[in-house]
Amino acid sequence: MKYLVLGYAPVAEWDATDTPSEEALAAYAVYAQFEAELRATGEFVTSEGLGHPAVSTTIRRTPDGVVATDGPFAELKEVLASFAIIDVVSYDRAVEICSRIVEALGEPLEIRPIMPEDFAG
Repeated sequence: MKYLVLGYAPVAEWDATDTPSEEALAAYAVYAQFEAELRATGEFVTSEGLGHPAVSTTIRRTPDGVVATDGPFAELKEVLASFAIIDVVSYDRAVEICSRIVEALGEPLEIRPIMPEDFAG
């Protein structure tokens, strides 16, 4: 089963600097090692960091038609900072993997199942 793993970061930390702290660099080194483990087991599909919410666009339908607006969908204290896709045997395995990532990075993760290709039909 594939899961989308959403990584969040506090806005204040993201906005604070363009240069990661020594602590952040050490945490990401631990994450990189963990990602290598998942590649070796075949459970890793992909992972990417995301651009700052200030450069995002939200597109929505309104009574006047479809409009695009600058910025994220909602004002948040935490921003969606990254995503990963993992392909694991169970929900419990997804939780185990994400727990290790949270332990290393310290930021929360959200796990969402990816609907199977035959879901609609």
